[in-house]
Amino acid sequence: MESEQQRRKRKRFYRSYAYTKLLSQRSLLISSFFFVFLLFISSDRFTIRTTSFHPVLQASSTLSRLSSRLVLDSSTNRQLPLRVADRVVFPDHLLLIVSEKIFDRRLVLECVYYSNDSVNQQVIAQRAFSFNEYQEHKSIVRCPLTPANYSATVTLSRTGDVADGDWSRQMMNPAVLYWDELAYEAALDGNSVLVFVKGLNLRPHRESDPSQLRCKFGFQSWEKNQGLVSTTKAIKAAQEVVRCLLPRSLRNNPDKAQEVRVTVIHANAVVPVPSVARIHDLKPAKRIQRKKYELCACTMLWNQAFTLREWIMYHAWLGVDRWFIYDNNSDDGIEEVMDELALKNYNVSRHVWPWIKSQEAGFSHCALRARSECKWVGFFDVDEFFFFPPRGGRQVVSGQNGLRSLIANFSSSSKRIAEIRTDCHSFGPSGLSSHPLQGVTIGYTCRLQSSERHKSIVRPEALDLTLLNKVHHFKLREGFRYLNVPETTAVINHYKYQAWETFKAKFYRRVSSYVVDWQEDQNKGSKDRAPGLGTEAVEPPDWRRRFCEVWDTGLRDFVLANFADTASGFLPWERSLT
Repeated sequence: MESEQQRRKRKRFYRSYAYTKLLSQRSLLISSFFFVFLLFISSDRFTIRTTSFHPVLQASSTLSRLSSRLVLDSSTNRQLPLRVADRVVFPDHLLLIVSEKIFDRRLVLECVYYSNDSVNQQVIAQRAFSFNEYQEHKSIVRCPLTPANYSATVTLSRTGDVADGDWSRQMMNPAVLYWDELAYEAALDGNSVLVFVKGLNLRPHRESDPSQLRCKFGFQSWEKNQGLVSTTKAIKAAQEVVRCLLPRSLRNNPDKAQEVRVTVIHANAVVPVPSVARIHDLKPAKRIQRKKYELCACTMLWNQAFTLREWIMYHAWLGVDRWFIYDNNSDDGIEEVMDELALKNYNVSRHVWPWIKSQEAGFSHCALRARSECKWVGFFDVDEFFFFPPRGGRQVVSGQNGLRSLIANFSSSSKRIAEIRTDCHSFGPSGLSSHPLQGVTIGYTCRLQSSERHKSIVRPEALDLTLLNKVHHFKLREGFRYLNVPETTAVINHYKYQAWETFKAKFYRRVSSYVVDWQEDQNKGSKDRAPGLGTEAVEPPDWRRRFCEVWDTGLRDFVLANFADTASGFLPWERSLT
């Protein structure tokens, strides 16, 4: 039998052996990193013909990119923690920007919170609300707000992982930023960059004086001026978008530009606006089509997957070739709907836009994205449907490809026409108490008498450099003009006031920057909210009969005549639901 002395000796031997093996593995890992790094900096890809970059920061950026590709710890063969690059506090959630791309939608992520008591630190975990791929190589995760007495420096773990607070914190940037003052997106546009920023308080719906603004480009901390590449002047500013010149050092190095963080500073400010914005090239990596699409559509939505099939299938028949769907934090299975539509050869792309109350900025972003792919782009919502009223019992504008033909006819009459505006008719609940199974175009048939507002289809290359818009229309470059479509030719059926179970979501979500939220006791008479409603989502007794002045079955009859299966009566989007 083994003596106590022999047992202790054996334990010391194994501890020594394990420690030596760990040191050896770590040394091998560090050596491998250093060897790969030397190969990388000696390659042409790393060569920058300028003195504006700091070589130490270049090396740091390179190591960061290399380490982000490693998903396993070589010493334990376990997955490394997800690295949180930035944290943004919103009114109702905490947004984490993760350096890696999370591919598996079935993954269960937990947000890990650390108490502020450093002596007796507590760690708790809560399941994340949702996560999505973000831009090309990153992800975003939406977490519950930080509990009281806990730090907002939140980390992430996969369910089943052991939360290792000390080690995780060494892998991340500990800063926490706030949504009311933040540079949140940046898009490359030739020799300039558009920075999307909250907190500058620029005038709504108007162009602002850019002379007091500058853009700062760098890698690390703004406050300490670490990693500063350069500062350039702003040449345009409007609402939440500031256009600045791109530094010369980046103009011929677009790949390097995308490693750079950018923000805006006012002449009277001491420090720049905090930033999570890295320069992003919106042009598609590969141009598959030889020429631009004739007609595209852009929309921003939140939890409206239930009507997305109908909206896309219907407008595809009218001639829309391409869709840009800006997803504003949906959690209703929109990914599956988008996958299904793509499999059916609808040219749709989903762009995650996690920034709440920023619809105008999102449309500016989409206009720039679509410019290289589309001749015309329509900006309208998924509850808005174009319709061509018949005159004298006949259809003046043909049904199939009718919208594309309408645009072509108007635009061919003058090369100066850059925006086509169509009036909207607002429909009410039409007596329904639940969402119509055959779709909104079939179920809602009663509307207000007079039209409300309009929506626009624009030529993106003719837009003003500010990309200024009021959601409904854009500011055009000098020399271009807009055209109003007569109501006798085309209208938009806006299914604005739907069955209460659907409609009440408006109380909890507003996407436009310059309108008051429904739960705030302001501007109750605005067209942005339903007249006669209070600030709480309580159904009025007569809701089903409201907003019903004219029974209008025109689009319903048009859809049933052109889309319904002759044998079964099913509509294409209805069949997709079964």
